[in-house]
Amino acid sequence: MVTALIAAAIALVAVAAVAVAVVVLRRRSKSGDVSVKRHIASIDSVGVHSTLSDSAKAAASAPMNREPSVSGSSPAAQTGAPLAPRFAAMGVLTAGIFGALATKLWSMQVMDSESYVAQADRNKFATMYTPAPRGRILDAGGIALVDNRVALTILAEGDVADNAEVVGRLSAVLGLPRGIVRARIQDTSSGAQSQRVVASDVSMRTAAFIAEHSDAFPGVTSQARFVRQYPYGALAAHVLGYTGSVIQEDLDNVAAGREIKSGDEVGRSGVEGTYDNFLAGSHGERKVIADAHGNVVEVVSEVQSTKGSDIQLTIQAPLQYVCDTALAKLVAPNGVIGTGVGTAAAAVVMDPRDGSILAMSSYPTYTPMSFIGGISNDQFETYQSEESHYPLMNRVIAGGYPAASTYKAFTSLAALAYGFADAEREWDCEGAWDGWDTGQPQHCWNLNGHGPLNLREGIVNSCDVVFYEIAKNFYDASALGGNANAQVADDALQEYIKRYRFGDLTGIDLGGEIAGRVPTPQWKAEYWADFPEAASWRGGDSTNMVIGQGDVLATPIQMVVAYGAIATGNLMRPHVLGKVMNDRGQETVDFQPEVVAVPDVPADNLVFVRDALNGVAEENSSVRKVLEEKGLDPSIVACKTGTGEVAGKEDFAWFAGYAPLDDPRFVVAVLVEEGGGGSESATPLGAEILKAAFDYEAGELTAFGRVAGSTGESVEYHGSGATGRTD
Repeated sequence: MVTALIAAAIALVAVAAVAVAVVVLRRRSKSGDVSVKRHIASIDSVGVHSTLSDSAKAAASAPMNREPSVSGSSPAAQTGAPLAPRFAAMGVLTAGIFGALATKLWSMQVMDSESYVAQADRNKFATMYTPAPRGRILDAGGIALVDNRVALTILAEGDVADNAEVVGRLSAVLGLPRGIVRARIQDTSSGAQSQRVVASDVSMRTAAFIAEHSDAFPGVTSQARFVRQYPYGALAAHVLGYTGSVIQEDLDNVAAGREIKSGDEVGRSGVEGTYDNFLAGSHGERKVIADAHGNVVEVVSEVQSTKGSDIQLTIQAPLQYVCDTALAKLVAPNGVIGTGVGTAAAAVVMDPRDGSILAMSSYPTYTPMSFIGGISNDQFETYQSEESHYPLMNRVIAGGYPAASTYKAFTSLAALAYGFADAEREWDCEGAWDGWDTGQPQHCWNLNGHGPLNLREGIVNSCDVVFYEIAKNFYDASALGGNANAQVADDALQEYIKRYRFGDLTGIDLGGEIAGRVPTPQWKAEYWADFPEAASWRGGDSTNMVIGQGDVLATPIQMVVAYGAIATGNLMRPHVLGKVMNDRGQETVDFQPEVVAVPDVPADNLVFVRDALNGVAEENSSVRKVLEEKGLDPSIVACKTGTGEVAGKEDFAWFAGYAPLDDPRFVVAVLVEEGGGGSESATPLGAEILKAAFDYEAGELTAFGRVAGSTGESVEYHGSGATGRTD
């Protein structure tokens, strides 16, 4: 900027000097009378006839002895006198012009020389980028769940976009719309001289056809590049995620430290998305000299691309295989949803000591390989349809469900803390309860009633009436119940439940997690603001919420974290990342366990609830039978079942628990949509998965294989076949 100002000033000074010189010279050239002396030479008149008389001729031919005086108005004065000053002015003007040019040349050659040299180099040299292989994704034992393989990529020179015939042929051979082909060829984000990616992972036959008919495809070549490979199909698909080709939105919103070029693959979901920066390598660079037409004439330098870092997960592949296959076998035994038990399911296993996710499964599932080279519209619509039950949805972190009786462990802790329950107090369950005197009683799941029971027995038998009484105590002691001297806050019960992160994100390192919901009077007032008659909190809202029904929503990941906190006393942040290793195998990142919170809960109350949950495993006959059938010792298991009611659908089944009782190492949460009673469908599934976790730890579970993705097929579901609700 300073250089340009100096050059401009010098040019202005030169022009001003020229202008002054011209003005001075013009003033000097002005005069009223000019005398000019001229000698008139004789003129030969041979061949010229004249009409003059002889005397006149003589006079004309006589020598002239004097020089006449010529006035300023004579023709000689008008044509000859001003020529000298005008020529001088033109000379000065020319000098000024050349002076200005010289000044500009000096500015370019001396003052701005470095800038112009840099611009010349940029015009002379061009940088071309080559994509880097992404890092692998490994399980906890180092087995590659996601790898790379060589695939054929069709590339085209930039000027091919102007050849309508070649674009048309490529469209026909590749099965892509002309507009897409042209747009990809016109994309210069990887460098003006770089070849443009037209299609990835094409068949050998397609690549061979183009090569054999090179005359029909000038400027088009094929190249071997790396693409993602999933050797075990849909195994852990929702954890691993999938990749997709770069789109304009990616180029417009590049994350800090990430370099994206056209033709790259970027993570779209799961680990591929969360840890895209680690998995993406560094582009290779070729510095070339190009001619005026953009053709490469010389390669100046070349830097090879660097493979992305490998990521080792906490996922245990054999245990994951058990989860994936067990869910598929339950829901779609022959590959068609509606022919088994339930319409969808989710399961998650966590180590409560450090938050490591050992397995995470959601069904229906999908095959990440479907996205390599671009997923078809038909396939994507299938994955997003209601008929297919949304295979892309990770129900462990994004499925919000009524928590049902699994909530009772936490509402029990609240009741103990506020003195609305203790170890001795008893209630009488007759199968129905009308504590609000409405004439419309609420029922226990056991319509025959449980008889007299205390809080521990209420947990073991999952008696709803016991918890209706607890909820009424909270309501009556608050201003909501008309208590002028309110002993507890209107949302005291909810706030205690929230200590276990219900209604909040767990912070798992996967995208798409939802927070669920713990309904409060404030929430209801805001939610129903446009319908005042429905906006007030009533007693029935409290009795519904206390058993995990009503407006309660919880996710399986919240459930497994919360039960882990009951087991150990600590709320851990769940995570799937184990460590990151660079392309030389050196560990660069090691995940450190994070205690998110230590719920402020009296130790004696925790001991009480743990014992009651163990009572579910040992004393609830239906649960004990299932655990023993799966090879588990009920005495080391603490668990709770639940049956969620959803309008217009079959009941949703829950199982949540941990083991071993005195040294918790595994926490399991299982949800089966429309699976019926929790003890009927969710408990066998949870027990099978818990046993597999022990087997893997003992080295007895090592085998696993390929998992099939959902076909997207379903038939009308007619229910689980349960004879009645169990909890």
